[in-house]
Amino acid sequence: MARISLFLSSVAFAAIAVPVQAQQAGATADNGADEIIVTGEKSARTLQDTPTSIAVTTAERIQREALISIQDVYNRTANLSETYGATGFTIRGISNTGVGAGGQADAASVYVDGAPIPKWALYGGPTDLWDVQQVEVLRGPQSTIQGLNALAGGVVITTRDPSNAAWGGDARVLWTDQNDRTFSAALGGPIVQDELGIRLSAERRADRGIIANLTRGGHDDAMQSLNLRGKLKWTPHAVPGLEAVASYNRVRREGGYLYEYSRTDRPDFYNHRVATGDQPSRGAIASDIAVIELRYPLARSLKLSSVSSWNRSRVRSQVDTDGTAQDIQAVDNRYLYRTLTQELRLNYEGERLRGVLGAWYYRRSGQLDQNSRVNIETPTATISGLLRANGATAAQAQMISTAYAGQLPVIPVIYYAAQPEQVETMALFGDARFKLTDRLALIGGFRVDHERNRYTAQTVATFNGTLPNVNALGAPYASIVGLINQGVLGLVANASSPLASNSRTFNAFLPKMGVSMEWTPDLTTAFTVQRAYRSGGSSQNPARAQLVAYDPEYSWNYEGSLRSKWLDGKLTVNANVFYMKWRQQQVTAYFGLNTYDYNTVNAAGSHLYGFEVEANARVGRAIDLYASVGHVRTKFDQFRLPTGATSKLDLSDTQFPYAPRWTLAGGANVRFGGGFTGNVNANYRTSVFTGVGQDQAQFKVAARTVVNGRLGYDAGSWQLFAFARNLLNEKYRQYDYAQVHLAILGEPQTFGVGAGLHW
Repeated sequence: MARISLFLSSVAFAAIAVPVQAQQAGATADNGADEIIVTGEKSARTLQDTPTSIAVTTAERIQREALISIQDVYNRTANLSETYGATGFTIRGISNTGVGAGGQADAASVYVDGAPIPKWALYGGPTDLWDVQQVEVLRGPQSTIQGLNALAGGVVITTRDPSNAAWGGDARVLWTDQNDRTFSAALGGPIVQDELGIRLSAERRADRGIIANLTRGGHDDAMQSLNLRGKLKWTPHAVPGLEAVASYNRVRREGGYLYEYSRTDRPDFYNHRVATGDQPSRGAIASDIAVIELRYPLARSLKLSSVSSWNRSRVRSQVDTDGTAQDIQAVDNRYLYRTLTQELRLNYEGERLRGVLGAWYYRRSGQLDQNSRVNIETPTATISGLLRANGATAAQAQMISTAYAGQLPVIPVIYYAAQPEQVETMALFGDARFKLTDRLALIGGFRVDHERNRYTAQTVATFNGTLPNVNALGAPYASIVGLINQGVLGLVANASSPLASNSRTFNAFLPKMGVSMEWTPDLTTAFTVQRAYRSGGSSQNPARAQLVAYDPEYSWNYEGSLRSKWLDGKLTVNANVFYMKWRQQQVTAYFGLNTYDYNTVNAAGSHLYGFEVEANARVGRAIDLYASVGHVRTKFDQFRLPTGATSKLDLSDTQFPYAPRWTLAGGANVRFGGGFTGNVNANYRTSVFTGVGQDQAQFKVAARTVVNGRLGYDAGSWQLFAFARNLLNEKYRQYDYAQVHLAILGEPQTFGVGAGLHW
């Protein structure tokens, strides 16, 4: 471990000392002078001309490292990391769902060809990397350009466009010793020469799984998926300059839940993973995405663009929450959401002024249906209060409530909730640069955002057990036990509610300003300041069956950037340094009735700071080196709960969950001659806290280093290769539930072979 960490540090800082090309997180081009074009900021710019911290993973890197899913990108990018299983990711220490376990809106989003992917489908939606042209990770607030759900940043996936000129295709087979089989193919070309092209791609994956279920048989994490995509590109001769691209993406996945626990109380549990849950832990995803993009030049420097997207996601998540062979608890959640977006943009590229002006419409509607069997710890404090209110002394109330809890340790409840939701957003935005001189430029931007959301909830809670006999504590206490029994039924009944709805409206102005200085053609620095936003809404208190409103979050982000090239463009070093101040953060507060008496409140303030340095170098014609270093420090500065809250959790002076302080990655591509190629890469994450609060040190998982490699022969039209994931068999955990001997374990050592065709 120490040697690997030293290797990563050496690669990273050697690459900085011998300048290299950054921000592409290891992407390389065939020519050191080639430029990478990024589009995540709604304009086509070179990477070196973009002060925003953007890490780009190209199609070439996807092939060289045998990357399969977006999770592979998360783990190989500076200041980007997976969270709980495959539930999501953090950018600069901020989870895509927020850091305080409160609120409905996301803090970061994933887009595929311009369509936002719902967070519920990220672990198995259309985020695999077959036939993908480029992945851009935008780090830091993108509220000015991306608007909704972009306080922490965003991930932009662009798939390959059809060719109007010539037919071609690709195919790939991957086979691993963990019984994971992937079959991929793509074919495309002109239907009408130089006018209308088509590209069809498909990927079928079948994974037997590695977590054997000793109670039900089979493997909990077994998975099958099918990803189909079709794209049309039309450039009609009758309308010179018009370009239209239409795509449809269909994903069907049936497999393991978004995270899978393994038992840690068995011998050699890392290499022999088992589970004992008696109920299914499965996730089924059906996603359909349609996108139409139109581009037309209105004048020599002015282009009009339109992007329309429609997305329907159906997700069913089942999990055995107790993880034992007994039928104790289970959750069955079903999500059905439809998302519609429409964006219009005017891009201007003048000699001194370059910018974009746009309008945006977003509508998401759908519903979450929860059907759960849960056990609520019998609330002795609430029972004691009930007894004291009826004349008992404090000592008597404590004694009786404790004895009663001995008879009924938990309150079994069948809980059903329907939670329809509708979010509608309209915005105007702009982003521009104006050259004051040939070297000095002003940066400016804005977004005027109007959001209206409606949150609705209906719940039915039913007692699902047997109440203690009134004589359980002896005849003298029969009437008291009867009173407590009625109180328990009342607590359950209080969690039921008729259909209730709450509408909220929010308006936000999000400015951006900065300055850029081109010291030489190969050295540019910039400084920007921008405001970011995460909308408010309403949350349901399950125990009280109430809808409770909460307000938006806001942050100010201060960022400096360096873009530099060296040795005629063969070497580049790019860096960003940042500071964010965050206020009115949405967190979860508890109010004392029982463990389900909680809702979202605005109670926290925090700050974070850090940097990213990324680099790539062409060392002769046979070797490419790349490296990245990310560092972030996070801290909750204040935590003030509202009156009536009984939460013992205090976030003050604690860190964000799943926020590694250091993220390092490095690798090398080697061409041996005669068609033989090789790649070795490694990524390192420091330890993280998987919980929040003053006791978060109890919820800490150790640092880990993962080394991967690929060795192959490329004949141009075909290739054969072998690959390894977690080559050194690093044994690590993403989450550890030590109290019940369950953990989410990291990927095991995996060897595989593959073959590819290109024509």
